Amino acid sequence: MSSYDLIVIGAGPGGYVCAIRAAQLGLKVAVVEGRATLGGTCLNVGCIPSKALLHASHMYHEAGHNFEKMGLMGELPAIDWTVMQGYKAETVETNTKGIEFLFKKNKIDWIKGWGVIEGPGKVKVGDETHDAKNIAIATGSEPSPLKGVEVDNDAGVIVDSTGALVLAKIPETMVVIGAGVIGLELGSVYARLGTKVTVIEYLDAITPGMDADIQKQFQRTLTKQGLTFVLGAAVQSATAKDGQATVTYKLRKDDSEQQVEADVVLLATGRRPFLNGLGLEAAGVALTDRGQVAIDDHWRTNVPGIYAIGDAVAGPMLAHKAEDEGIAAAEVIAGKAGHVNYDVIPGVIYTSPEVASVGLTEAAAKETGRKVKVGKFPFMGNARAKALFQGDGFVKIIADADTDRVLGCHIIGPNAGEMIHEVCVAMEFGASAEDIAMTCHAHPTTSEAVREAALALGGGAIHV
Repeated sequence: MSSYDLIVIGAGPGGYVCAIRAAQLGLKVAVVEGRATLGGTCLNVGCIPSKALLHASHMYHEAGHNFEKMGLMGELPAIDWTVMQGYKAETVETNTKGIEFLFKKNKIDWIKGWGVIEGPGKVKVGDETHDAKNIAIATGSEPSPLKGVEVDNDAGVIVDSTGALVLAKIPETMVVIGAGVIGLELGSVYARLGTKVTVIEYLDAITPGMDADIQKQFQRTLTKQGLTFVLGAAVQSATAKDGQATVTYKLRKDDSEQQVEADVVLLATGRRPFLNGLGLEAAGVALTDRGQVAIDDHWRTNVPGIYAIGDAVAGPMLAHKAEDEGIAAAEVIAGKAGHVNYDVIPGVIYTSPEVASVGLTEAAAKETGRKVKVGKFPFMGNARAKALFQGDGFVKIIADADTDRVLGCHIIGPNAGEMIHEVCVAMEFGASAEDIAMTCHAHPTTSEAVREAALALGGGAIHV
């Protein structure tokens, strides 16, 4: 039997970051992980491999659409799917081995296997029980099921996000169920590689919860890239036969039943906390009505000494949100004051163009009852974006009309995922739109569009 100050269950971004921070603060730490590699869903079958495929497919798209415009002549490169999958696998391996190195560097024990909480301070892995003064649940999430749709990743016809990353070949046709982040990113990958992609969404707009202007521009852009959208449609079933799938759905506007066939169906209707087999009920750990671990403002469950973070608890299911919570929880456990500002957590969709947002949408800001003002600037007015053939899109900043304080920002365009952090820092320090507008930005950069949107909230943008 081993004894620790902290045992973290789960080695995803929340779990491994929590463990490293706790070790840095002088605690004796172990992490329980049943996968053959560290990094959780994100590094193994989520964020990292999908970004590798997004990058590769973007390069292929550039070769087919923009190379000749720049004087780069020649035939369109052929796609070697096996080599592309190898590139993806190598990217994953490099990152997961990096986490192993960090564990060794910080003297963190990796207990290999699946953990069961037997009670306060007791974690069983296999036949051995380990003692811990504190336990942190960081078990992440899994794809949400949908009635009438049976996923079989091994068969490769009806798959979830994990199966979509390892298809035997590039399909000619694909149906994506769900127009959220995961579905659009993976749908974008295959569309750029030549697949005819149809996206079916229950709601009347894509990317639920995002700013309405972004939703409209994003759908127009993806439609131009070849994706087809069926909105306001409730999927009834998806069946596989002889290597083909049939999706049946009803249009909500008239209740008419429709069908579409495809080589592959990707179920991408969201994710839910992964808590199966953890022993929470027996340990007395309370859950919310939505099946998440219930916590207080310091990530403590109702059972003393047991904490929870990341996708296992309420809030956006984002790796960086889990990391922030992991650091904060480790600091609380070590007797310090951990903190997460949930009002300033950015979200990014890594398509091309990228989509990024932080803070309130325009509609949400108005619902608070305050007076708001909006500044927008199109990338067609940005010299660097036009040189990159990425003039579509815009930057939109929402601010309080009385105080000029920045309330939110929404970007669709080149490098959006990088540019959003300027606004995150501004919001973290309670900056005004004028603060951003008065800050000199290097030229030519795409981030000048952020300054121009801030200028639009005051005396007016320059290049429009």
